[in-house]
Amino acid sequence: MRRKDIIIALLITIVWGANFTVIKLGLDGVPSMLLVSLRYFLTAFPAVFFIKRPNIEWKYIILYGFTVGVGQFGCLFYAIEIGMLPGLASIIVQIQAFISPFLAWLFLKERLNIKQLIGFLIASAGLIIIGIASMSNGVVGIPIVALLLTICAPVFWAMSNIVVSFVSKRAVDNGEEVDILSLIIWGGLIPPIPLLLFALILDTPQTLINVMINLNGISIFAVLYLAIGSTLFGYGMWGKLIAKYSIGKIAPLSLLVPITGLLTARIVLSERLSKMQWIGVIFILIGLIVANLDFKVLNTVAMGRRKEG
Repeated sequence: MRRKDIIIALLITIVWGANFTVIKLGLDGVPSMLLVSLRYFLTAFPAVFFIKRPNIEWKYIILYGFTVGVGQFGCLFYAIEIGMLPGLASIIVQIQAFISPFLAWLFLKERLNIKQLIGFLIASAGLIIIGIASMSNGVVGIPIVALLLTICAPVFWAMSNIVVSFVSKRAVDNGEEVDILSLIIWGGLIPPIPLLLFALILDTPQTLINVMINLNGISIFAVLYLAIGSTLFGYGMWGKLIAKYSIGKIAPLSLLVPITGLLTARIVLSERLSKMQWIGVIFILIGLIVANLDFKVLNTVAMGRRKEG
């Protein structure tokens, strides 16, 4: 990866890591389904009036909107609302880093190489260590529904990655290029209506109206952060990286999200990092290095130094 793209990827992980704490803050004043709906409403409007629709069929725009908006974040927001801790959620959703390459191999015929598999195994060990450490710190009262919904979130995230990669590769084959930001914005038209229907099932219309009338500063900040920072910047740049590189190359970088997620939760929500959690963080970093390290380049450099010697 180019240095510029690596910096962008790191910024995305920082924004996404803080995303879980922001979700928790937003849910203190806004019900989950309404919060996600507002997020995608602001993602689409008013930008949809100024950004041209991406040059792909509506079915892919709808599929992307449903997988990432209704599927991933509908599950995640509701899970946090009913008892999932933000720090632990930031860990669990990273299993998309393993699901995405597998789905890419299954549907897009992308290769799974040995160093990726080894890196994934090392990083997954880190996730397991962090998860066990979190459970031992008192995360034992999480409702089973909240846990299952949190596990569903990365599955939908991986599906959205496949949609982005598929339409991007097909566009390249046709000598075109998909505007990822346009896909994010137009895809944002899809989630609000089904999410509002879910919101009306979970709460009364009067409750939702009262929430909208009495939005406080933290709630407004949360909606803006989720729409502009996490969605437009985060998923816009993430989609561009996936279009530029393979899913197997980009997906593992999301394993850095738990690190920033845990740190943000510690600073804002006073969640502590135990020694075991830090050990898990180190495993994740090692896994990322192994999965993304270009051993051919290292061998070339080493051979060059031997010749110079």
